[in-house]
Amino acid sequence: MQLTEFEDIRPYNDSEAPQKIQLLLADPKFNEVLEFLFKDAHKINSFRNSLTKVNTIDQIQRSVATPLVEQIIQSTTNGLTCSGLKNLDKHKSHLFISNHRDIILDSVFLNYMIIKNGMNTTQIAIGDNLLIYDWICHTVKLNRAFVVKRNISSRELLEASKKLSAYIRRSLTENNISVWIAQREGRTKNGNDQTQIALLKMLNMSNNKSLAEGFKELAIIPLSISYEIEPCGISKVSELIQRDTDGFQKTSVDDLKSMALGMFNPKGRVHYSFGKPILASFLEANNHLPTNKFIQELGIRIDHHLHQNFRLWPNNYIAYEMLNGTGGFTDKYTSQEVIEFKKLLSDAEENISQNPEEVAYRFLKMYATPVENSLIATDVFRL
Repeated sequence: MQLTEFEDIRPYNDSEAPQKIQLLLADPKFNEVLEFLFKDAHKINSFRNSLTKVNTIDQIQRSVATPLVEQIIQSTTNGLTCSGLKNLDKHKSHLFISNHRDIILDSVFLNYMIIKNGMNTTQIAIGDNLLIYDWICHTVKLNRAFVVKRNISSRELLEASKKLSAYIRRSLTENNISVWIAQREGRTKNGNDQTQIALLKMLNMSNNKSLAEGFKELAIIPLSISYEIEPCGISKVSELIQRDTDGFQKTSVDDLKSMALGMFNPKGRVHYSFGKPILASFLEANNHLPTNKFIQELGIRIDHHLHQNFRLWPNNYIAYEMLNGTGGFTDKYTSQEVIEFKKLLSDAEENISQNPEEVAYRFLKMYATPVENSLIATDVFRL
């Protein structure tokens, strides 16, 4: 496929950066965002000036985006850490498939850590349903985001999926540029991180080799993202209950609100765990399977890696104990941490206008499920 065939989904390139920056700076809504972010005319002018001085995507990410991300880390988290970077070859591209907890920050924090560890930033998959305003589209495409098309007809979806698959494979195998994509469409809201089979089928659409060879060349790295305090936890629980009772229909306004809340709500500690690449031996051992079965087994394998490497916080163990009463994890938290978690639970019960018992159960499951999944994954890899 020629590069021109990707025009509608690709990120901006260096030659386009200055023009797109000027469009951003002239956008009234973008300036409203700057006023909300900085709340100070001097800081706004300083930021605008810094944008006018950059000419490449790399400069945008290192000189402009990085200080903003550090501001978010300092003001809304109790630290951002990572593990498993030794699993990555800095000279090769990888396909990071991660669980999805926050609309914006999952990929933003990833690129921040990649930069800090001397690696090139990844290209980021983003749904076009989130490109609500022009300034959002310009901002993400200036930060190496490519577009995943949603809410289109079945015929259009097939063609869009083929194009997306080809774009991702070319980025990885020909251009040696890493790619991040969430394991599922939409954020996990119940704590149960599971890879959608449709994602893996899409990736296979551009494969003209055997199943094992095709997935091997993608160099899949399962990436576990763990927030001590669930981003938008209250709204996630509220949405889950509404979906089951009132037929909740999400709007673009809901997405915009979730983006803002996710960025600025407290998140506690945040940890990224880079897993080992999916082994060629595993892929080859399953190569004889029919395509659907192979992809199903690969999805399970990715999930087990994600669940095993997920950083469990005291809140996760406390919720698990409150639901199951086993007493097996009392060494994982303190009495003060129990008090603080119960305050989070109380806030959810007070702010969600639904049955308090249902709210409490959903809230606890959201935090407890990663513990359940970790126990299963540990048994799998022990065998």
